Amino acid sequence: RQIDSLLEMNRLFTAWTENVYHRRVHSETGAAPLARWMGDRPLVVPNPSDLAEAFRWSEHRTVSKTALVSLHGNRYQVDPLLVGQRVELVFDPFDLSFLRVRVQGQDAGTALPFQVSRHSHPKARPETPAEEPRPTTGIDYLGLIDTAHKADLADKVNYAALGEQRTPAVDLTDLTGE
Repeated sequence: RQIDSLLEMNRLFTAWTENVYHRRVHSETGAAPLARWMGDRPLVVPNPSDLAEAFRWSEHRTVSKTALVSLHGNRYQVDPLLVGQRVELVFDPFDLSFLRVRVQGQDAGTALPFQVSRHSHPKARPETPAEEPRPTTGIDYLGLIDTAHKADLADKVNYAALGEQRTPAVDLTDLTGE
């Protein structure tokens, strides 16, 4: 199916969300998303710092006798008390200018950039462009969902239309008697 406008895409996405996604049982939770949303449990919203932490990478290094650690060609200064210890470096793969140091799971401060030549992890890749669209099957899946969504909406009360006051058309010939 060819989508000709953003308005049509949004309408079809809404139809798919309401008729397919919200009603299909999720394999991980064992419940449909709409049923979970309408449940009596409070929604758990992650703390932004916890969310950022979840996407950080980490690598282990041994601190040299000069209190330096190396990570992909960069060197960082750490607390001199960590000399000889194996530490965990926690970082954003797209920004190697800021590293947190952990020892046995406990925070041990920040690794200060000493000599930085690489600013991102070698395996960190920006998002790749979308792959080429696959050949069509001839089944208009979005059209089927759209039809079901329109039928579902037709069964509901249109409150906006109830608020409109309509004045009946008056035939002037009836008033004049002609």
